[in-house]
Amino acid sequence: MFQAGQTVLIVSCEDDPRAAGKTGRIVDEVPPGPLTEGRWTVDRISLFIAPVLCRTHELQRN
Repeated sequence: MFQAGQTVLIVSCEDDPRAAGKTGRIVDEVPPGPLTEGRWTVDRISLFIAPVLCRTHELQRN
């Protein structure tokens, strides 16, 4: 489980493969639900990469 503001390593990302290998911060304050299809919102990845949606197995605690 992740918390808002937590820094994570994006291992892979179906939403935007360019985000793989980069770090970002979790935006969600509650666990993801049906609206995001169970994916976490990750922001602050790069100037050129918008926030992405990643599944739990695509993220690693940093």
